Amino acid sequence: MKKVKIYVTLRESVLDPQGAAVQGSLHKLGYGEVVDVRIGKYMELMIKPDGRNVDTLVQEMCRKLLTNTVIEDYRYEVEEAVAQ
Repeated sequence: MKKVKIYVTLRESVLDPQGAAVQGSLHKLGYGEVVDVRIGKYMELMIKPDGRNVDTLVQEMCRKLLTNTVIEDYRYEVEEAVAQ
């Protein structure tokens, strides 16, 4: 069993209104040292290998469903997981 952790963020060139709102709120709370906030998504997938390459599967899933590659970047980590 493989555990895949996927991190999705808006591309640097894309405006992040949610991140800007959080940054503004942090400033109002007195955390003026925060100079930028970018909001993203985190996903975990448990994959039972079937002989196909896990990297290829994850990249395919990210391109087809899990991310919008026009405005988002993603990275992922694959770990061995013990089935429970």
